[in-house]
Amino acid sequence: MSGGRNLSARAPKPARIPILYVILGVLLVISIVPMYFYSSQIEAINSDPLKTNEKLLQSTVTRSLADDLSQHERSLHMMLANLSFAIQVASGGDIGETNIKSPELRALLENFVSSSDSDEIAYATLLNSDGKGIRAGRIAPDAFLNRELERAFAAAREGRAYNGQVLAIGEGKSARSVFLVSYPVNYGQRFLGMIGAVVDLQFLIRRLQEVGGGLTPYVVDAQGRLVAAATPEFATGQDMKNLDIVRDFVDVGNKAQIRETREFTVTAGTRHVEMLGTYSPVTSLAWAVVVQKPQREAYRGILEMQRTGRLLALFAVLLSAGVSIFAARRITNPLQVLTQSSRALARGDFSQRVSLSSRTEIGELAHTFNTMSDELERFVADLKRAAEENRELFMGSIQMLAGAVDEKDPYTRGHSDRVTRYSLLIAKEMNLSQDFMETLRISAQLHDVGKIGIEDHILKKPGALTEEEFEVMKTHTTKGANILRPVTQLAEMLPGIELHHEALNGSGYPYGLEGDQIPLLARVIAVADTFDALTTNRPYQQAHTTEQALQIIKNLAGKRHDPQAVDALLAVCARGEIKIQRFTIKRPVAPQPAESPAVVAAAAGATTSVPAEIATLERTRV
Repeated sequence: MSGGRNLSARAPKPARIPILYVILGVLLVISIVPMYFYSSQIEAINSDPLKTNEKLLQSTVTRSLADDLSQHERSLHMMLANLSFAIQVASGGDIGETNIKSPELRALLENFVSSSDSDEIAYATLLNSDGKGIRAGRIAPDAFLNRELERAFAAAREGRAYNGQVLAIGEGKSARSVFLVSYPVNYGQRFLGMIGAVVDLQFLIRRLQEVGGGLTPYVVDAQGRLVAAATPEFATGQDMKNLDIVRDFVDVGNKAQIRETREFTVTAGTRHVEMLGTYSPVTSLAWAVVVQKPQREAYRGILEMQRTGRLLALFAVLLSAGVSIFAARRITNPLQVLTQSSRALARGDFSQRVSLSSRTEIGELAHTFNTMSDELERFVADLKRAAEENRELFMGSIQMLAGAVDEKDPYTRGHSDRVTRYSLLIAKEMNLSQDFMETLRISAQLHDVGKIGIEDHILKKPGALTEEEFEVMKTHTTKGANILRPVTQLAEMLPGIELHHEALNGSGYPYGLEGDQIPLLARVIAVADTFDALTTNRPYQQAHTTEQALQIIKNLAGKRHDPQAVDALLAVCARGEIKIQRFTIKRPVAPQPAESPAVVAAAAGATTSVPAEIATLERTRV
């Protein structure tokens, strides 16, 4: 199972999109997309009428103002024509130098000025054919007005009426915008003179100021100069051709007969304002009435509609998000519980159950999951029980095989069990893994299985072996490995069986391996095997005491045996975890260099020559 878990842990996990996002996205799409198209259609349907209404409003305002100006101009000319007729009657057709200053004519002129509405006529003059005459009014002509009078007089000689340019007179609060209107005085075909009237445009300014709706109205002449405006930000005579709407009127000139509405941009410093404007021409005066308005104000209804649409869309988004999250949670929370439970099952926790109270398919899925968990738990319990039984059978078979080997020689009875126990204590002291210890358990139990292939007369010989016999005895390591090699499940155990008689200095068998060439499994079993051989009775030796055996093994550390395994054995024995019950002789062993003759002799427990003792030690470990 551990191998399966490691494999699953290494397997790459595919990228997944949380179902919460899927549901949220679907609800947003089905709510926002239709609303987007609906609001777009509503805006498209309503924006054009709203724009048309705004343009119609501006057109109506400019047309009304233009009509008022035209009517005013016609009324003024009619008054001048009437005054001209009255002068002809009163003067008898003679306004020469003698009659021009008659009280009757002066009275007519003064009455003309005083009878105008709201002091509209600021000044009036009557000139004869010689340019001499009388005047009435509240202003005195300046050089600019005199020049206009000269132009008007020239037009009158030609029999034409004259509308002059707008002039600014006075200063401060008394400043006024005026223009000259003149009419010829004829008696039959004879030119008598001219009547000139200076009209105060305050009436026009008041009329412009009455315009509401956020519109900015003003009047320009044919050259694009300002005639009058509703606000003081514009000055009389100011060139307004920087505005596209005014420039359009100037470019058309006397051909301007219709109203025009257009969008344009007004630049004030670094600021640009999008405007909507309309002009209506006053053909009799060659003027144009203009109104303009910022587009954000002109199209306020459209913008408010768009803003309302966006707010509704935002509300729909938030509502959809809330509903989506609520709905998704109702689905994802149970699925998360199922996912966590499934992962617990994958980890081997078959006691996991899902507690969900739902009448939907998710509730049925949870019930099915719990049923599956019950079945899996029972199935896994059966598998574990069968696996444990198989393991016990396997270990029992191994123990029986090892016991059969040990039973061939009464002196080695129980040797495999003891070597296994000592090896596991050494491995535990060395903090080796559980998997290693399981491998060590089987390998140590079977380390001498090759002795099955050794003849009894050699295996049970009561004395020391000859060189030839010892060579045969050494083959038990390779015989054991060859016997077990066909069993693939025991492949990890073979190094301990085949190589437990190797020595770190290369003097061991069967291959004479050195140092790290010898697997740790074999090095641990070697220490345990030597310790049991030294502390048990053999036909050729009496058992050593624990202290003697440990001293011999300690002297061999780093030469024949792994120092760490030796230290672990010493630590285990120091804590009393290994107790040897059979002692027949006790020989004190003094610490000596590992390869000295004294140590070898002590290891053998005899008083014979050094070569014989080395051979005895080698034969002890078989």
